[in-house]
Parts: sequence; C-alpha cells; structure tokens
Amino acid sequence: MDLAEMIERYALTRGEFTLTSGRKSHFYLDVKKAYTRPEVMRAIARGAREAVEARSLEFDRVAGVALGAVPLAAVLAYELGVPFVMVRKERKGHGTGNLIEGELREGERVLLVEDVTTSGGSVLAGVNSIREAGGVCRTVITVGGEGAKELLNKHGIELVSLVDAGDLGL
Repeated sequence: MDLAEMIERYALTRGEFTLTSGRKSHFYLDVKKAYTRPEVMRAIARGAREAVEARSLEFDRVAGVALGAVPLAAVLAYELGVPFVMVRKERKGHGTGNLIEGELREGERVLLVEDVTTSGGSVLAGVNSIREAGGVCRTVITVGGEGAKELLNKHGIELVSLVDAGDLGL
C-alpha cells in the first residue's frame, strides 16, 4: 500500500466538517490518527526524504509545529541525520517562554514539516516564529493539503505536499 492509500484508509473521513480556519469541508484528514501506525510513519518519512532528495534541499534543521508535526519532524530528522526543533503555537507563561524548543542558531536553514495544511495560517505562524528566532525557512513539506500554496508563495515559502486531494479521489 502506498502513502496515498494509507492516508485514505487511516486518515480520511467524509462528511461535513468545520476546519481550524473556519472553512467548511466535505472531508477531514486526521493524519495524526494515521501516523500512529508504524507503517504509515515509515511511508511518510520515506516520502519526505524522497521530496528532499528530489529537490536537493539543503537545511541545517527540521522543525515541526506542536502538536501534530513534532513526531514527523523527529522521525524525518532521525532519517536524515540532522537535528530538529519544535515550534510552539504560543509562548509558555513560565520558564524561558520560548516559541522554539531545541537549538536554533542565527542564519540556520530550517525545513518545516506539517501534518495537514489547509489555509496555511498555522504553517505561516510557524515559519514566522522560526524567522523571528533567526532561522531561514523557505520550504514546508506537508503530508496532506495544498490549499495554502498561494498564501505561502507570497511569503517566499514553497509548499510540498506528499498527498493531495487528487491522490485521494477528492
């Protein structure tokens, strides 16, 4: 079974849903539910690695926005032998108050991974947090979704989707 088949089988639910963006949709992708299965996580890591290699992407770190993309970032970083960082959606009210957990140095190139991308709001917030911390982020790899491509392109970010609506027959 390839990644698109796995996502369709384990992550896709048809019906009427309200997405984080407030937009209505006739389907919902719960990639977190799917990637808890080892075979799906392996397929995602393999697909992301192939996307990186096909584009000859160069980066110093992988990043994932909490919560959904952190396991993806960890597995991809492990596969590629590079460190990863976690991007919080909001500052903690205690401790250091960092938005970025892990080491990120000024000027380092960061590949952001995401589980699902629809409107692009959370991805853009993650990229902005990386940039504010001194990192350079120009590419986002998402497991599913292409709806944010135009918005992200306006901010100098390429969106690479491993599975799109056409792959799922949507």
